[in-house]
Amino acid sequence: MSQPSISSKRRLLWIFMVIIIVFFALIVRLGYIQIVMGEKYKTLANIQQTRDIPIPAKRGKILDRNGKVLAVSASTNTVWAKPREISNVETTARKLAAILDINELEIAERIDNKKHGLVRVAKWVDDEYAQMIRVANLPGVWIAEDSKRHYPYGSFAAHIIGHTTHDGKGMVGIELAFDSYLRGTPGRWIKSTDGAGRQLPFGIEQYFQPEEGVSIVLTIDETIQHFSEKAVHSAFEINLAKSVTAIVMDIKSGDILAMAISPEFDPNNPRVPLDEILYQEMQIMENDEKLDTWFAMWRNTAVSDIYEPGSTFKLITTAIALELNEVQTNSQFYCTGSIQVADRIIRCWRHYNPHGNQTLAEAVQNSCNPVFVDLGMRIGLDSFYEYLDAFGFADRTGIDLPGESNSLLLRKSSVGPVELATISFGQGIAITPLQLITAVSAIANDGMMMRPRIVKELLDSEGNSIKNFEETFVRQVVSKKTSETMLEIMESVVTDGSGRNAYIPGYRVGGKTGTSQKVIDGAYKEGFYVASFIGVAPSNNPTLAVLVIVDEPNGVSNFGSITAAPVVREILEESLRYLDIKPSYTEEEAKELLLEDVVVPEVRKMTLQEATKVLAKSSLKYNVETINYSDENAIIVDMFPKPKAVVPENSIILLYTSNSKDESFVSVPDFTGMTIAETNNLLRKIGLRLRVQGSGFATSQFPRASTSVTPGTIVSVEFE
Repeated sequence: MSQPSISSKRRLLWIFMVIIIVFFALIVRLGYIQIVMGEKYKTLANIQQTRDIPIPAKRGKILDRNGKVLAVSASTNTVWAKPREISNVETTARKLAAILDINELEIAERIDNKKHGLVRVAKWVDDEYAQMIRVANLPGVWIAEDSKRHYPYGSFAAHIIGHTTHDGKGMVGIELAFDSYLRGTPGRWIKSTDGAGRQLPFGIEQYFQPEEGVSIVLTIDETIQHFSEKAVHSAFEINLAKSVTAIVMDIKSGDILAMAISPEFDPNNPRVPLDEILYQEMQIMENDEKLDTWFAMWRNTAVSDIYEPGSTFKLITTAIALELNEVQTNSQFYCTGSIQVADRIIRCWRHYNPHGNQTLAEAVQNSCNPVFVDLGMRIGLDSFYEYLDAFGFADRTGIDLPGESNSLLLRKSSVGPVELATISFGQGIAITPLQLITAVSAIANDGMMMRPRIVKELLDSEGNSIKNFEETFVRQVVSKKTSETMLEIMESVVTDGSGRNAYIPGYRVGGKTGTSQKVIDGAYKEGFYVASFIGVAPSNNPTLAVLVIVDEPNGVSNFGSITAAPVVREILEESLRYLDIKPSYTEEEAKELLLEDVVVPEVRKMTLQEATKVLAKSSLKYNVETINYSDENAIIVDMFPKPKAVVPENSIILLYTSNSKDESFVSVPDFTGMTIAETNNLLRKIGLRLRVQGSGFATSQFPRASTSVTPGTIVSVEFE
């Protein structure tokens, strides 16, 4: 046998070296994969070999103070699909579309995308349809537990509760503020699969139960909230307002018992306005405009909007002056109709018929601006701003609601004599409704300010309390003596002053009216007002404070005494009786109760002279709420109570006048055959408002065509 040649040996050596190098490279590569990239490939293998289906946690409930459920998550189902397991996309899509009533092409597009390991076919599927899918036994299609947020009372307390997104995250209100508590901990459903995504018959299956979220107990009382919403909705329609806001506060604890806002929305379907006209307008809006409209609709005006409080702020000025001992209840003032401050003349609202001699209490009753300018100058800038801070106007209240605004105060260095004068009667300062009711409640609560509270406690899934939100005393703002004096003055406003419409027989009610002109584009705009009234009751043992704000009333009157005071009365009267606070009638009130009832006669379109004679024959008194009261030929354009209302003898009928028979009436057009948009545009041009019934084209209307009505009247039109 011949020996291998040297060249053969060299060839074998090279082959051996190459083999060693290749093996070494493979060892290095294997080490890199197993050691360096091990975790990555392990994760990829787990993704490929397991199906991980998320199980959303059930959100916690939202309850009123008495345990009434205001928001709850209902059990439902979600349909998932794994595209790699679906062999026949068309058949699967067709069967799912038939059960779920979803477009077949849309489903096919989702389940045919092999790039995604898991896709969601449909959310919030009822048990009936989920069971049908299970029976169909479609490969690659799975049913997982899910939950859907439900608000059993629809629009009830919507601006407080808020709503959630499609994915169950808090969007506004309590749902947003306490989202981290409410949402709970999601669960998981994990199954073993092979490389192709098919479930292994003997693989590992794990189910991690979702943990239900914490429940929130509010301070809101469902019954008082109902009273408030009913009154606010009625005021919204009667006054043809842009919006109406009401807050009811427990004076002693700071608890918010009700917070009602109209127009409202339904959190079950938050993007669809309840107002038919707004709904029609949104159909042609761009996306950005729609977004702005939605957020405006969801906005809680009680905490997020600031406004000039007007005369309701005079309670603050009066309390400061009394606390500093600058005045007494019987201090004398004289109103000439105006007062000069620096180079500016500031008029009283009744400059055409000055109040003349009056005490401090009478000045509050009369809401006389010159007197409060005088008080502001007596108090002085430094003391005034010190007390504004003490009353909480320099800071947010800290309530547990998102989006709370702060007040708008001029820097003290920018305040001159004129600015101090206007602030003293509630102009030139912008605050939130919540700040005002908190401050006035402090005045009524022996001078003790409480932090507003809207969340009472947190409960676990078993109903056990896990956290209490205690009542919080903030500071002593004024003395008990000042508080008692202020309550007497506030009560006199209702019994003898501009707040008569808030009077409730058997209860001692105190309060203050307010009417302020709105600032639009940096200037006060004629014809745009905010009317308000704040009331407390009973004055001898303050329990409830109620603030009602009517934004841009377009009815007969812009005065808070007419538009807002009756709303406060309605809320207080029903709430006091609900809380079992018994009435205590005075001797005079008891006599009034024995008077016979009379029917209010029709006096509209009469002259003031004619109307007063008709009312006198019916044993009724009257008050004229407009500046033409001294003109006997002024025409009555409206009245309150309305004709045919039944009232006791000697009741006061409020009359609203105008200068002539022609300028205050418009003729109602015929809308037959018009669309909602056409009808609304025509009504706006002539100063009337539309109430829509149905959709399509106008078929009937009330008032009828050619009827003479006052500007701002609501015309109800039925569309088919």
